[in-house]
Amino acid sequence: MNTGIMIDGVAFDRNDRKQVLFHPYGLPVDLPVTVICGKNPGMTLMVSAQIHSGEYNGSGALMRLAKEIDPDKLSGNLILFHCVNVTGFWQRKRRYVPEDMANLNANFPGNENGTLGNILAAWFVKEVFPHVDFIADLHNGKDNDILEPCVFFPRAEKVTDVALAAAKCLNTKYLIASSNAIGLYGYAATHMNIPGMIIERGYGCIQREEWIQGHMDSVRLLMDHFGMYPLEKEIEKCEQVIYPRSAYVTFDRRGVWNPAIKVNQKVKKGDLLGTITDFFGNEIKKYFAEYDGTIIYYIAGMCILEGDEAIAYGIDE
Repeated sequence: MNTGIMIDGVAFDRNDRKQVLFHPYGLPVDLPVTVICGKNPGMTLMVSAQIHSGEYNGSGALMRLAKEIDPDKLSGNLILFHCVNVTGFWQRKRRYVPEDMANLNANFPGNENGTLGNILAAWFVKEVFPHVDFIADLHNGKDNDILEPCVFFPRAEKVTDVALAAAKCLNTKYLIASSNAIGLYGYAATHMNIPGMIIERGYGCIQREEWIQGHMDSVRLLMDHFGMYPLEKEIEKCEQVIYPRSAYVTFDRRGVWNPAIKVNQKVKKGDLLGTITDFFGNEIKKYFAEYDGTIIYYIAGMCILEGDEAIAYGIDE
């Protein structure tokens, strides 16, 4: 029988649902978590939201799923982190941990003796990941992004096949291999052999019902794929495209951005992606595609700062 799990000294019993506020390493942070331990044995799925505060749709989905999932019908354990960057949420920061400006998706394995972002990352690595069999990290585009729903799965030898098979069961159009080894799911995959993925849906630091429902459906489909929880109704799927490589455009100067692309647009090597100008409309620099591919997301706002990652596209191969 499934005997439940223990996380950071808190026991979660089988056939039960418990909601707690964790305080990683004694931090004055209320980290909201729901753990549902099923009646029957099975794997442990961790689902997280708001690694980047301001990406609200994942949190909306997990709030509802936490009430919906019946432990009597669940096989295994479901760990739902409703909002990881809690201080960022309450301070209405859109992306980073405000105390140290840490990007939690580029901050692993962290340091339990470091600043807040480092401590949070280290807590996940030590106290949570060892209990987990698969990770689904729910995201959406930044405040000025436009994004097509997509999944990033790890390019990590021991877990890629498991993660890609799971991604294929989802209701997202683009499946993109990623070599990220310092993010929440990327570190777990690369260094701890825990398969997982990022699921991106929505954008603009707003919540919309269709995006919340889309994230809920993704978690339901994952649980069905792993034999954890039966689907109560059929979920419409879409035709998927797999990209084993992707390209990112990072800006090397600031300026006023004039994009020349749209999401889902096919581009050829050498096509114009957009132009940076000054406030008088004088051209500073043009940016061109380096590969043939499809635009997955891009910054649609006007303000571009040096170092901004403004465009991502899947590479045709």
